[in-house]
Amino acid sequence: MWADESVFYHIYPIGFCGAPSFNNFVSEPRFRLSKVYDWVPHLKQLGVNAIYFGPLMESSSHGYDTKDYFLVDRRLGSNEDLKKLVSHLHQNGIRVVIDGVFNHVGRDFFAFEDVKQSVSYSKYCSWFKLNFNSNNHYDDGFCYEGWDGCDDLIKLVLTNPEVKNHIFAAVLKWIDEFDIDGLRLDVAHYLPLRFLHELKQICLQRKKDFWLMGEMVFGNYCRLVNSHALDSCTNYELYKGLHSSCNNRNMFELSHTLDRQFGNRGIYNGVNLYNFLDNHDVSYISSKIKDSKQIKVLYALLFTLPGIPSIYYGSEWGQKGVRSRSDSEVRPCFLSPKDNDISLHISWWAKYRQNNKPLSYGKYKNLETRQNLLVFRREYKDQQIDLAANIGSETQTLLHFGQEKIIKPYEMVILSQNNMQKS
Repeated sequence: MWADESVFYHIYPIGFCGAPSFNNFVSEPRFRLSKVYDWVPHLKQLGVNAIYFGPLMESSSHGYDTKDYFLVDRRLGSNEDLKKLVSHLHQNGIRVVIDGVFNHVGRDFFAFEDVKQSVSYSKYCSWFKLNFNSNNHYDDGFCYEGWDGCDDLIKLVLTNPEVKNHIFAAVLKWIDEFDIDGLRLDVAHYLPLRFLHELKQICLQRKKDFWLMGEMVFGNYCRLVNSHALDSCTNYELYKGLHSSCNNRNMFELSHTLDRQFGNRGIYNGVNLYNFLDNHDVSYISSKIKDSKQIKVLYALLFTLPGIPSIYYGSEWGQKGVRSRSDSEVRPCFLSPKDNDISLHISWWAKYRQNNKPLSYGKYKNLETRQNLLVFRREYKDQQIDLAANIGSETQTLLHFGQEKIIKPYEMVILSQNNMQKS
């Protein structure tokens, strides 16, 4: 599938565009998302050929509290604005994936508004998990189940045919009107398998190469990533292994994670998971890593290990930001993109990945692990690439096919390519 050979760029639109934190639902749409046009040359220079946009649909505040699945958030633009933007991105060889927030909605969602007005007499009561024998701090006169206890995010009953029909109609509209190429499903681990199966069938009937990726923070990824449900999911396990191994100077941790996931008996062999070093929910990698000299090695690993690489906006030039009291610290607005030695480094590895099939489809094999060194192989059909990553401050030497190889501090080295000899 096209996603397997993609380099994603992740944008959180409300922050990226500097949009107001709250939606007043009366202002005329303002096309703040137009700034993406100016970023296209930067994205192409990076080697990006797919964008994942965070929430775009009309919402009350942060985007995950949906009001209307059929409208672009007026703080970002209009439906027609988004349609033209997606077309422009496609013309530049960039696919578009957007957030699908189906587990819950905001308090301004039309069906919940009706419940607030009509209470138990509302025809939409079955859309939510309600308790009319209690009250909440909003004084609605009833209680409801929110996502992870968040009262501003009301969980939908996704086994209800009316709810499913409403969501599926919206998805088909996004495909037909905006020509999107895929969906990233928010908190996918909470979505019923039956719902995912039906969603996949509907999407594929409309667009044969439509891609579904889910957010999974924990659990067995194969429960959702399979021929009946999702095509991929967020690889938080590898994310943790990457930054933790660097901070602890312990490549054995990363090696263990990779062997568990993609080794000879790896539980995710044949599955291309969605890899990242940072995103809208975690601190920027430049703030998370203790030794900034390791950043380039981490990005080289991101583009050479099994999975689909994703760059979070701003990270490509070493943006700092710690997610602590406020999400805004990792969801900033930038006037324009920047280029530096990190972005040039990313560009080289992104294009190298796209020109070498083993990095998109190849098997993974660990060749050697030391405290600060990981040596591994990617192999696909008759092609083979051996690489070595040194996260330490000392030079590493090793024998590779009988030749001594030197890996300088904080360096990723291509040891050999298209050599089918067995070491």
